Amino acid sequence: QVQLVESGGGLVQTGGSLRLSCAASGRTFSILTMGWFRQAPGKVREFVAAIGWSGSSPRYTDSVKGRFTISRDNAKNTVYLQMNVLKPEDTAVYYCAASGADDYPPGEYRYWGQGTQVTVSS
Repeated sequence: QVQLVESGGGLVQTGGSLRLSCAASGRTFSILTMGWFRQAPGKVREFVAAIGWSGSSPRYTDSVKGRFTISRDNAKNTVYLQMNVLKPEDTAVYYCAASGADDYPPGEYRYWGQGTQVTVSS
């Protein structure tokens, strides 16, 4: 099993920045891809970003390209999401996810964190 714990959420004004962290523990050697998803009130959960084991070829949803950056530190079993130029529509619960599947990006993620709230005020 893999446990994921997110941190770094909070309240920020429009145009501000936040950095989310997700620390993995347990069978971390089984993790290949790590990703971030978000779910706004009344909406379905959506993909935000993903990164493979080597850190190359990160993927982003179109609405965050140029503003968000995903990175990982394998020595610390941690993935980060740097969020800049935040907008009210970025308000959501952000979830970290991990997959051990060989395909990239994976079709599904096996492990999920509990989520961290990000609120962007206008």
